[in-house]
Amino acid sequence: MKVLIVTSTPNNDGLTAACGEAARQGVVDGHSPARMINLNDYAIGSCTVCEDGWGTCKTEHRCSLQDDFGKLQEMFAQAEGYVWISPVYFGEPSEPMKAFFDRLRRCEMTRVKGETILAGKPTVCVAAAGGSGGGAIRCLSEMERWAEQLKSDPFDYIPITRRTREYQLETIHDALTAMCAASEPERVQEMPLSARRRRPSRRRFRRPQKKG
Repeated sequence: MKVLIVTSTPNNDGLTAACGEAARQGVVDGHSPARMINLNDYAIGSCTVCEDGWGTCKTEHRCSLQDDFGKLQEMFAQAEGYVWISPVYFGEPSEPMKAFFDRLRRCEMTRVKGETILAGKPTVCVAAAGGSGGGAIRCLSEMERWAEQLKSDPFDYIPITRRTREYQLETIHDALTAMCAASEPERVQEMPLSARRRRPSRRRFRRPQKKG
């Protein structure tokens, strides 16, 4: 299962980045390919509510704005599973992530019911509250709404704060390993019983290196 890991953070050495690395390792340990992107590295404008409120998003299921949204929409179409990881700002996902999903909903929810590019694909949502630690549940509630509207198949919702970092990084890793394994049930049956019942690992996740 090809898994797309989507983060949105300006901090390459923070909690959100660590969550992305934990998710990537979980996918790899689940014997699946992982692709990680940071929405902050892309040009994503806000929806301008074209024409009468619905432009090409309704008629052609694409956005008429000329930026990186179309490229990202294609990445989502090619993926078979997702991880959405956002820092928590004001109890909500990051602004770049909100801008992207606002536009993605308009393009995908106007398709025939149940035929979005995310339909039926498993999704893990992670809210990383690295500052005060507050607002993670409210943030996850918004991400849950996106998953429901886009018809994806929610696999898990995981809040994480600075205080819960150590064991919740393990939770993220194990959730992704389990999600990948669930896509190939015949492989799970071939695993030794001890492996199927394994406890969360005590691994230590390396922090991503700062750019430059």
